[in-house]
Formats: sequence, structure tokens, C-alpha cells
Amino acid sequence: MPPSPPPPPQTAEIPLDLYPTDDDLQYEEEILRNPFTLKLWWRYLIACSSSPFKKRSLIYERAVKALPGSYKLWHAYLTERTRSARSNPVNHPCWSSLNNAFERALVTMHKMPRIWIMYLSVLTHQKLLARSRRTFDRALCALPVTQHDRIWSPYLAFVSQKGVPIETALRIYRRYLLFDPTHIEDFIEFLIESELWQEAAERLAGVLNDDRFYSIKGKTKHTLWLELCELLTKHATEVSGLNVDAIIRGGIRKFTDEVGRLWTSLADYYVRRGLYEKARDVFEEGMSTVVTVRDFGVIFDCYTQFEESALAAKLATMDLEGDGVEEGGDKFAKKVLDGYWLNDDDDADLRSARFEYLLNRRPELVNSVLLRQNPHNVEQWHRRAKLFQDDPTKQIMTYTQAVRTVDCMKAVGKPHTLWVAFAKLYEKHGDMANARVIFEKAVQVNYKTVDNLASVWCEWAEMEMRHNNLMGALELMRRATAEPSVEVKRRVAADGNEPVQMKVHKSLRIWTLYVDLEESLGTLESTRAAYERILDLRIATPQIVINYAYFLEQKKYFEDAFKVYERGVKIFKYPHVKDIWVTYLSKFVKRYGRTKLERARELFEQAVEKASSAVLMHSVAPAENVKAIYLQYAKLEEDYGLAKRAMKVYDQAAKAVPEAEKMNMYEIYIARAAEIFGVPKTREIYEQAIESGLPDKDVKTMCLKYAELEKSLGEIDRARAVYVFASQFADPRTDQNFWAKWHEFEVQHGNEDTFREMLRIKRSVSASYSQTNLILSEYLMQKEDIGDALKQAGVTEDEMAALERQLAPPPIDAPSNDGMRKLGFVSAGVEGQSGVIRTPDGGRKVTANQEDIELPEESDSDEDEKVEIAQKDVPSAVFGDLAQKVSSDKDEDEAAGQNGDDSRLGALERIKRQRRQ
Repeated sequence: MPPSPPPPPQTAEIPLDLYPTDDDLQYEEEILRNPFTLKLWWRYLIACSSSPFKKRSLIYERAVKALPGSYKLWHAYLTERTRSARSNPVNHPCWSSLNNAFERALVTMHKMPRIWIMYLSVLTHQKLLARSRRTFDRALCALPVTQHDRIWSPYLAFVSQKGVPIETALRIYRRYLLFDPTHIEDFIEFLIESELWQEAAERLAGVLNDDRFYSIKGKTKHTLWLELCELLTKHATEVSGLNVDAIIRGGIRKFTDEVGRLWTSLADYYVRRGLYEKARDVFEEGMSTVVTVRDFGVIFDCYTQFEESALAAKLATMDLEGDGVEEGGDKFAKKVLDGYWLNDDDDADLRSARFEYLLNRRPELVNSVLLRQNPHNVEQWHRRAKLFQDDPTKQIMTYTQAVRTVDCMKAVGKPHTLWVAFAKLYEKHGDMANARVIFEKAVQVNYKTVDNLASVWCEWAEMEMRHNNLMGALELMRRATAEPSVEVKRRVAADGNEPVQMKVHKSLRIWTLYVDLEESLGTLESTRAAYERILDLRIATPQIVINYAYFLEQKKYFEDAFKVYERGVKIFKYPHVKDIWVTYLSKFVKRYGRTKLERARELFEQAVEKASSAVLMHSVAPAENVKAIYLQYAKLEEDYGLAKRAMKVYDQAAKAVPEAEKMNMYEIYIARAAEIFGVPKTREIYEQAIESGLPDKDVKTMCLKYAELEKSLGEIDRARAVYVFASQFADPRTDQNFWAKWHEFEVQHGNEDTFREMLRIKRSVSASYSQTNLILSEYLMQKEDIGDALKQAGVTEDEMAALERQLAPPPIDAPSNDGMRKLGFVSAGVEGQSGVIRTPDGGRKVTANQEDIELPEESDSDEDEKVEIAQKDVPSAVFGDLAQKVSSDKDEDEAAGQNGDDSRLGALERIKRQRRQ
């Protein structure tokens, strides 16, 4: 029986949704007519954008089959297919078909890096390590080298994932460094993350040795050095083949900044290797070489922490150590080495002593660091010597090193103090011979200034005087002040570098001590020769001149002393000469008194003339210099001369002193005049003071004193006139004291009319102050506005000035028409008219208030109203020395009245006589 035929193959049924719809027929017909047009396929895909992916994938497959070289179709197809596969697990069959699609695309798209990157990302997502690595290699082989950087970025990210073998990653990184060596820092970070310390250290050392290396991450060489040191020290036992000591020391020499961390890294390396003594040596070397306190602090803190941890570890070991059974070998070794100190395990005391010694050395070590910063710092050398105050040997060594190290031309401070302190150290311990040797060497040093060398000479002489070697001190000063010979000067001039030893003979400090010693130990001739030499060298001061003259006075050479004063006043100018003049004049007056009065007067005239000229020339002579000499001059005239001359001197002084001293000088002048000539004499001085141009405040004060004087003498009208004059300087709003005194005066001595006049003047003055301030402010504002407008209009300055004069406020001294009677301060040149008060020099004037209440007119005639004024006899005591001349003065006044002479009359009598006429 023949075999039955095989069944026919069963064809898979195609879902209906994959068939073209009626809307797709037009696109299908166009594609059939022209299947190789990308535009038609793309329009078809856009039209089917809402269709299922299976249908679209069939269209994509037909399109890429017809157009296999279209990048646009392949990219869109693979992108959409990858997006659809992302929602499925990596073991789903769709991922295999996706990989197949990428492989088919790369047949024609192998030069497109974007297709490769998409494919590599898909493989990386599937965790296909071998296939991914091979595909990365295929991409690098297929693409040009200019586009390799687009492949290496995902390639390095791929090998950095977990699960990738370290060896594979290393090989890939090494290949990448052949392509781009600048990314070696990424490789080093990978090695460190992979704990490959050996290769990381080697690569990092190679980077530091490459002078052409540039960090793409912005790291400096110093930062890389610190990373290498940290790597070498923390993994000291895992890194071999590198000379760690040489590497770190090279960094220390190259990077002077923050070398403290490098030193601590080197010490930490030896600590981790178990070489503790070597670590201590490194710590000590670091502290003895750093030049900044910050680096020293870093090393010292690490060193103390190391010693403290070593001590703590030893104490913990001793506490935990038991009495266990020892092995035979250990027993034999202990038995053989028993008694040797090197075999002693109990070294806790040694470690404790080492730790305390380190802490005690800190001040000395810090001082060493500061001296390494600047070895010419004198103050730090003194502090170093002070640290060893209990050890003279170390002090001597310190000073010896200091005087050898410090360069006087570069020194910060006074280098001579090192020599002086060195010598005093020997003196303190009684070794005078070595102290003199030190001073002898010190005076031969070329210091920067003469004062330093002079200080050394003076200290040497004072040391000799402390040990009662007075003549030795005197000889030292003579030696110091001796002028170099002509031969020495010629040799130094030829050399061109003049040391301070050539100028020390002009040092005033040395000469001052020398003349003191000469006065005490030398003869009169030697002392005078020393002073004369000072004057010849032109280094004298006013005090030297005064001392020289005083010395001669003690020796009874008075005329020679006065000659010295004469030389002094010729040498110096104000203000330095003031002390010489005061001393000279006082000594001369004390010596001769009235016997040489004319000579004394000449001296005083000369002194005040120079003082006044200095003030007038705006020199540095202050006011008290002039004032003191004038007062001394007046005292001479009062004691030995004429009272009139004394008053003349006081008058000159009041005019010569500056403005700030005038008030005080006039007060002295008035007091002395009242004591010598009596109170009436002071009227002239008061009037002169008021007219001398004192400040308004002082003028008001002087007027109040003048008014009190007139009131005490019974001259009520004169006192009232003074008050009227002074009222222009007293604002009623601020100066209540003045108006209260005037009010009290009118209550005691005035009447209703005078009181009303006082109130009217008070209102006038108050209005004047208010009106003046208001008008002035408005005028200034108006002037600025009009001036700006005229400048813009092009008006000239002359026309502007004429307009300003038109706009100016009316003069304050315009007379009023109220016809009131005049009250005047005649002798001071003051005239009052209807509340108008004038000063003789055209000073401030006060206008009466226009709104005042008008008072009835008063008659000016004596017949209508006779006012009886009580007369009061003035005591003769107020006239002082002139009491004997009272009667003669009265006779002269009567004769003058009969002859019509008005110059001797008072103010009130003169006014009445004018009215009668």
C-alpha cells in the first residue's frame, strides 16, 4: 500500500489589522508605481502613525528593503523599535529581533556613529558584556578616528559598571589612553576605586614627572603631590618599587607652600612601615626646616599625636599583658639577653619623658621657625636668649650666633642691643674682662646709624661707672669723641663707603655723657673745652647751652655765662630759643637787678622783637613764648624801673599777642594798672580793649567788667552807656545773663524812662538778630537764582553786580525818626540815636524795631525837668599811688572848665555843655 502523501503545509493566519485599509490603498498604489521614493514611504508612515506597531514595522521593513541606504528610515525604525522593547524584560524575544535589526542596519549604516551609539546602549542595557565589548571594538574599527571620542565615552561608562572584570577594564582604559592621554586622571581615579594601589601610584608619579602635563580637571601639581603622598602613606605596605622618601622630599623642595602636610605624610609612611625611629627623625627634620608657623603647627601636632598614641599603646599593652607560658625559644632568648637595656620592654617611662621633652621644646622650636623666616630679627634673638635664662651656656651660644648672623644693614630692630645684652650677660656673672672684649668688638661694627654706635659707647661707659671705674669711663668718652685723623679720612674717602665710626664724634648723646663726666671728674679747662667743642661742631641744643652757662655760673664766671647765652640766642630760632631767653633774662635780672637796668632793657627789647617778628612771620613760635617774655619784661620795670614803662610794656604785650591771648593779657594789664595807678586808670585800658578788635564774646565780657567798674565809682550814666554799647553783642534769646545783669542794674540805679529804654533796646536787638538772619538767607537764595538766570541769558558780571545791589537788603544802620534823646558812650566813640548803636570803627549796628510802642517825647532842656543826681565821693584808696595828685588834678579840671577845654570832662558833663550851647 503506498504511503499516504504528506499533509499540505499550514500557513499562519495573518491578523486582519495588519492588512491595508481603504485609506492605505492610495499610498500602496503610489509605492507600487514608484517604490524607491523616500518621500512616498515617509508619507505612508505618517499616515499610519496611529496604527499598531506590528503594522508599522511591516511598513518599515518593506521601506528599508527597498531603500537600505536611507539613514532617516533606519533611524526612525530603530528608535521606534527600541522604544517598544524597553517595556519588556531583557530576556524577551523582542530584544533579539531588535539586535538583528541593528545588525542589518549596520550593513549599510556602519559609518553612522549615531546608529552605533544606539546599538551599544541597547546591548549595554541587556548586560551582554562580551557582545557589547566586541560591538564597541567593531564601532571603533568602522568609524573614522575623528569620531572615536563619541564611542569612548559610553565605552568607559560600560567598563566602569559592576560585573565587568577588572582586567578587561584595565585593558580598555589603557587603549583609551593611547587615543587620548589627557584623561589619565580618570584612569587614576578608576585604579584607586578598584584598589589597584601599585599602578595608581606609578601612574600618578608619572604624571608628576611629566612637565608637559595639564590637568583637565583643574588640579594643580601641589594637589597631585598631596594625593600621591596620601596614596603612598596610607598604603605603604601595598606599594613597592617606588622610592617614597625621594618622591616626597622632591615635592618638599619643589613646593614650599604647605610643606607641613608633605612632611607629615613622609613620617606617616614610616609609621605605617613600623619604622618609628625613622618617623621621629622625619618629624624633627621637618620642624627644623619649615619656615612658617602654620607648617610647624601641622608637624608639631602630628608629632605630639604620634608620641601620645605610642605612649598610650604601650600603657594599654602593659595592662593587658598576662602571665602566660612562654615558648622555649622565647625563654632562651630572655635568659641570654637578660639584663641588657636594649632588651627592656618596659620603656613607658622613656616614652613619657620623650613626650614631655617635646612639649617643653615648643617655645624654642617656634622661635627657630621665626628666625628662619628672618634671621635678622633682633627681637626674636632676644626672646631666644630669654628662653635659656636658666642656662648661661646656651645664652652665650645664642648671643654668639646672633651677632654672627645679624646683618646690621638688614636688621629689623636695633642690632646694637644684642652686643650690649651679650656684654651685660658677662657682667652679670662677674666676668668683666670678657664684657670689655665684647664691647671692644661692638664698637668696631659698622652699624646702620650713628645712634646705635653711640649707644654702645654709652653703655660701655655706664658699665665702667657701675664698677667704680670712673676714670676709665672718662677715657672711653674721650676716645669716642676724638675726631678721626686726616689720614683716616682720606683713606675712607678713597674707599667710598664711610662707616659710622667716622661720624660718631658728632653724636650728641656721647657728648652729653662726656660733659657730665668732665663736670664731675675733669677740670674747668677740660669741661669748657668740651662745651666749646660741642658748640663748634654745631650739635648743641638749647639745654646744652643752658647747662654750659649754669656750669660757668657755679664757677663764678658770670660774664662768660652771659656770653654763652648770647651765643645761644644767636644760634637758635623760635620756638627753641624761648628757654634760653627766659633763663638768660631771669639770670641777668637776678644778678644785676637795677645796676644794669639799661642793658637789661636792651635784652628784653631784643627778645620781644625777635618773638614778635617770629609771630608776624607765621613762624612756629606759639603765643605763650611772646607772652612770657613780655610779662617778665613788665616785672623788671615794676621791680626796678618805672611804672609808666611797665604800663607801656603791658600795652605792647596786649597788642602783640595773638587774638586768642588778648583777653587774658588785657585782664593782667588792668589788674596791674589798678594796683599801681588806681582804678580810674583802668578806664583807658577798658576802652582800648573794647576797641582792639576782640571777639564779640570777649568784648561783651570786657564791657560787663567796665560797667561794674563805673558802677562802683558812682558813674551810673557811664555804666548805662557801656550796657547800651554791649547790648549789640548779646542776643536776648541766647544770652540771658547779660540782660539779667542790665535788668538788675536798672532796677537798682535807674528810673521808669531808663528801664523802658532798656526794654526798647532789648526788643530792637532781638528783632535785628531775627531780621538779619532771615534777610540774609533770603538774599543768598535770591542771589543764586537770579545769578543763574542772568548767566543763561548772557548778562555780564557788571550788570549782575548792579542788579545785586538793587536787590540787597537795606542797611541796618538807617536812622529812625522817633526823635528820641541820645544816650552815648562818648569816650569810646559810641553814639546812640533812637536805639541805633554804632562802634567807632563801623562795626555792628542795631536798628530799632519799627513795631515798638511810641513813648511820649521828653524834653531835652534842663529848665523843664531838672534831675538831681546824687554825688558820691570816691575813696582815695582807689587811686593807689596817685592819691597825692588828686588835688592837683582837680585844680587842673577847674581851670580847664573855665578855659572851655572839653577834653578833660566826663561824658555826661560834655553832653550837657553841648546842649546848653
